[in-house]
Amino acid sequence: MGIILWLIIGGVIGWLASMIMRTDAQQGIFLNIIVGIVGAFIGGLVFSGGSINNQPLTIYSFLVSLLGAVVLLAIVNLARRGRVR
Repeated sequence: MGIILWLIIGGVIGWLASMIMRTDAQQGIFLNIIVGIVGAFIGGLVFSGGSINNQPLTIYSFLVSLLGAVVLLAIVNLARRGRVR
């Protein structure tokens, strides 16, 4: 059941991050899921000092994951275009 929740929550987080960074038209559902999961990992490392996967889903862990996904998309945009959108 955990992997299904990862995919669903990762997809939602990746979609929200792509809406914030205005890259939603460029990526599909699979890339949204990947961005959400990797963003949650990055956010957990930077803001929580470790994995947020061990905690239950709270507003804090959701926001940390979303912020990590936005940072990831900003880095990707910077590498692709030379500027953050």
